[in-house]
Amino acid sequence: MDLKKTTAPVNTITYNKNVIEEPTGNVYEAITIIARRANQINTEIKKELIEKLEEFATYNDSLEEIFENKEQIEVSKFYEKLPKPHALAVQEWLEDKISYRRENK
Repeated sequence: MDLKKTTAPVNTITYNKNVIEEPTGNVYEAITIIARRANQINTEIKKELIEKLEEFATYNDSLEEIFENKEQIEVSKFYEKLPKPHALAVQEWLEDKISYRRENK
């Protein structure tokens, strides 16, 4: 997933309920699918951020040697400015990029 090329909104917007529920025919089922995808996206972003920040980690117990690393600050600012995982998931849903399957009862 390329976070730099996403077109998801950063702030809150209102969506048409009919557009959201159209693929499944049930708004609750659509929201459940979107929520599961948002959890997956959140896990991916968190894992990626931790990997990038571990590059800057210093394993020192001394409080005197605290310093600012500009690269670490830039990485943190990039992730803070990203759209929230639920906004990314809704955008994927609207672009028909989420695949799902129904269980047969």
